[in-house]
Amino acid sequence: MPSVMLRINDQGKLTFYIPKKDLEETVVSLEHDRPDCWGGEVALSDGSTYYLEPLSAPPKLPITLRAKRVGDGED
Repeated sequence: MPSVMLRINDQGKLTFYIPKKDLEETVVSLEHDRPDCWGGEVALSDGSTYYLEPLSAPPKLPITLRAKRVGDGED
């Protein structure tokens, strides 16, 4: 499970960065984006999907979290 950094870019979009792979992509969808639940499945602009353990509230960004790759079993 890689550590990833989530932040808002200059265009106001949520981005997902994996330092280990030097990969930065825009988040196109987030399973839970409510005041009482944030996280779950995250779809990226390159077509990949990751899972973030849901938090009880939206985090203050930027934040580093652990994420699991969904689909092909790759971390």
